[in-house]
Amino acid sequence: MGMCQAHGWRAATTTAVAVSAALLVGVGVAAQDGGGAVAELVRRAQARPVRADGLDILRLRPNFHVIAGAGANIGILTGPDGLIVVDSGRADRAEAVVAAIAELSPEPIRYVINTSADADHVGGNEIVAQTGQTILNLNNAVLSGLTNDGAAAVLASENVLLRMSAPTGEVSPFPPSMWPTETFAGPRSYMYLNDEGIETLHLPAAHTDGDSVVFFRRTDVVMAGDILDATRFPHIDLARGGSVQGEIAALQRLVELAIPAFPLVWREGGTYVVPGHGRVYAQFDVVEYRDMVMIIRDRVQALIDGGATLGEVQAVRPARGYTAQYGADDGPWTTAMFVEAVYRSLEQEAAQ
Repeated sequence: MGMCQAHGWRAATTTAVAVSAALLVGVGVAAQDGGGAVAELVRRAQARPVRADGLDILRLRPNFHVIAGAGANIGILTGPDGLIVVDSGRADRAEAVVAAIAELSPEPIRYVINTSADADHVGGNEIVAQTGQTILNLNNAVLSGLTNDGAAAVLASENVLLRMSAPTGEVSPFPPSMWPTETFAGPRSYMYLNDEGIETLHLPAAHTDGDSVVFFRRTDVVMAGDILDATRFPHIDLARGGSVQGEIAALQRLVELAIPAFPLVWREGGTYVVPGHGRVYAQFDVVEYRDMVMIIRDRVQALIDGGATLGEVQAVRPARGYTAQYGADDGPWTTAMFVEAVYRSLEQEAAQ
C-alpha cells in the first residue's frame, strides 16, 4: 500500500520523527500532545484537505515538497534557478503532477532526476520534462539538437538508460521520449542550484543495478527511491542486478547520509529521508529498516549453511516478526518473493 492510498502519512510523516526522538529520551509520545514545532506540524498535516486529483502534497521544508499519489513519491526543490524534480511518477498521472508542481512555484522545471528505471518512477518523464526549460536558458544559450528541444533535462545513472532502452522482450522497454537525456557512469553526479548542493549517488546492486539516491545537502533531504520502501520488504530485483548485500550496503549509506535530531532530540529536526513509497523517515527509521533486512539475511544464511533448501527456508518463516508491518501474501511483491530473492542472492554470491 503506497503513501497515496493511505493518506495516513499526513500525521505519520512528522509523528514518526517525534516518536523516534521520544523513544531516545524515554518519555514516550506524550510530548506530541502539547505545543511545539512537532505538534504544530502534525496538526497542519492532518488539516490539509483531500485534493480532487487524488494527489497529496506535503511541505517538508519551505523550499521542498513531496507529492504522493502518482506512483512513486516525487520530490520537488523550488528556488529562483528553477525546480529540481526527483522521479516523475506513472505516465497516466503525469498531467496531474505537472499541474500540482505549477501550484508550488512559477519557476520552470530545470531537471528531472530518476532514482531507478521503474515505470512508477519514470513514466511521467516526457510530459514533466517537456513542461520545463533547459538550464541553458539561464545563459540565453539554448543549443538546438543538444538540449532536448529546450525541455528540462532528465538525469539518471547510465544503467537506468540501458534498462529503459533495452530491446523489446528483455526487461520493460520505454519509448525514447521517456529516456534520460543526461547520464553519469561514476559513483555520483552533482550540481549547485538554488544555493543548494545536490548530489545524485549511484548505489549499485541494491533494488536494481541502476538505483540512485538524491541528497539535497542544504535542505537536508534525501530522496531514497526504492532502495527504501516504507510499505513493504525491499524489492530485490535479481533479474535487473539487485542483491541483498547491495541492498544492505545502500541502506547503510542512507544511514550515514542522514543525521538524527541529536542532542536536542525533543525538537523537530534531523535529515528527512523520503522512501520510494510510504511515509517520510527519520534516520532512526532507516536504521531499523536496515537492521530488519540484515536480520532476515542472517537467518536465511544460517539456514543455507545448514543445507536447507528454499522450501525448507520458506517453511521456517525467516521474515517472522516483520511480516505484520512489511509483509504481504498476495500482490506484486509478497513475503515469499522477498525471502526467495534473499535466498537466491546469497546462493549467487556463494557461487562467485
